[in-house]
Amino acid sequence: MPKQSVLVVDDDREIVRLIRGYLEQAGYTVMTAYTGETALHYLRAEHPDLMLLDLMLPDRDGWDVTRVVRSDPSLANIPIIMLTARIEDLDKILGLEIGADDYVTKPFNPREVVARVKAILRRIRRGENSTVDVLQVADLRMDIRRHEVTRQGQSIDLTVTEFNILRVLMENVGYAFTRNELIEKGLGYVYGGMERTLDSHIKNLRQKIEDDPKQPRYIQTVYGVGYRLIEEQE
Repeated sequence: MPKQSVLVVDDDREIVRLIRGYLEQAGYTVMTAYTGETALHYLRAEHPDLMLLDLMLPDRDGWDVTRVVRSDPSLANIPIIMLTARIEDLDKILGLEIGADDYVTKPFNPREVVARVKAILRRIRRGENSTVDVLQVADLRMDIRRHEVTRQGQSIDLTVTEFNILRVLMENVGYAFTRNELIEKGLGYVYGGMERTLDSHIKNLRQKIEDDPKQPRYIQTVYGVGYRLIEEQE
């Protein structure tokens, strides 16, 4: 099986060197960029399997790069993990809302970064090797191998993490997941404080698949527990 590739984007060359060393030791091919424009060039030319993206870059910041990636159909499926020195929840939530799959706050343990990369790329390969091709719940249809979701025949653009959370819910219709269960099954790992991350992904999913996100038909909150997906309005 060919090596999976990761693009590391940060203007701090020491951080790039550190992450590159750990990722290469874990068996990944690593590309590096120090500006947003260079990152976009590599994305279009090389199509890496995942991008680690610093928010604060000297030309185009990470938010801008993420918006460009998510609006380009040829790049939109590339997972993005944001690297940020900003610890405010609002900054993290904004990153998730514009299309990041995950974020890591500086200073970080490079082993944690590698673990998160592995989890996301493992989920992608899980989809490629799936024995189930299509999931259908009411008028929601998910083609796992093609990484496509439609509702009433209309295509819905999801990030890799949104896709995997929805897949777990569609595979277990009616089951009330705790937040930690859904994080572990959908994201592939659990770290402290990730409930807010999950809530942001659920909010994004509702915006994309529900007629009225404030009165969701599909993804329902189970108070005191977490979330479940239902097939028919109760």
